[in-house]
Amino acid sequence: MKAAIVGGSGFVGGELLRLLLRHPGVEVVQVTSDSMAGKAVTRAHPNLRKATTLVFEPHAALGRADVTFLATPHGQSMERVPALLEAGGLVVDLSADYRLRDPSLYPVYYGRPHPHPELLARSVYGLPEIHREALRTAPIVAVPGCIATAAILALRPLVAAGLVGAGPTVVDAKSGSSASGRDAGPAGLHAERSGVMRAYAPTGHRHTAEIEQEAGGRIALSCHAVEAVRGVLATVHAPAARPVEEKELWRAYRAAYGTEPFVRIVHESDGAFREPEPKLLRGTNFCDVGFAVDRHAGRLVALGALDNLMKGAAGAAVQCFNVRAGLPETTALDFLGLHPV
Repeated sequence: MKAAIVGGSGFVGGELLRLLLRHPGVEVVQVTSDSMAGKAVTRAHPNLRKATTLVFEPHAALGRADVTFLATPHGQSMERVPALLEAGGLVVDLSADYRLRDPSLYPVYYGRPHPHPELLARSVYGLPEIHREALRTAPIVAVPGCIATAAILALRPLVAAGLVGAGPTVVDAKSGSSASGRDAGPAGLHAERSGVMRAYAPTGHRHTAEIEQEAGGRIALSCHAVEAVRGVLATVHAPAARPVEEKELWRAYRAAYGTEPFVRIVHESDGAFREPEPKLLRGTNFCDVGFAVDRHAGRLVALGALDNLMKGAAGAAVQCFNVRAGLPETTALDFLGLHPV
């Protein structure tokens, strides 16, 4: 299948290229970027030297492809998708523009109404672990946010098993600098970012809406920037519906993910990595989930860790594409990570 990447000069675009250039079912025919038009893609992504001779083209030169990956900032895909649908082909949007089913939430979390609310019903939220069957026929795939993915995959099995009680569930999320994108602004400079444990969104983070949509309940999300390039760790604090034994949590997670290719249950009694650790997941498409029971406080703790550029973005996009194209879900996503790193 012929693939195009719109907004290919950013970190996510580079990760898409890295995966798709080695994907046996894909030929990347076009990569667009207005800011780097006319320059080799390896100028933005030096790790791809000798892997491609592609040159960035301006967005206006975008042609038809069998699948178009949109790696543009939030708000830009809203207007592009209708024309892409009319031209035919699959649309895989890595922005937030088609993630939310309720159009009334876009002014709340993204500061503007959605110009094409009728298309939200045609979009499928890109978590195969939840929506695999719907993804097989989706005209629009909305790739989830990285923090949302970690939190949803950690929390949802507990909700599904009826183990979460009334009251808000708190999600404490920590992310590396690449989650802010290539143009993060002054706060992303090394002099400002190095050594930080910065609460950049104590309340009101836009991924709140996604987590509530896909996991249910009332979510209280707080987000922190930490000194790492890649990685997200979401620690979920949920009120227990009743006294819960740890074996019940094991059953809930095994029922949810026992056959999933990219979710691993990590909860061990000893060793340096007893619970999910983003460092081990760099470059992989895994989301590791773990858990604990806090009987003293009557809470359940769930943890989700991933690489924000992979299972949190480009890897998830390729996984969804594989499902939609009828290919083995793990195609081009079999890297196991490095240790030590």
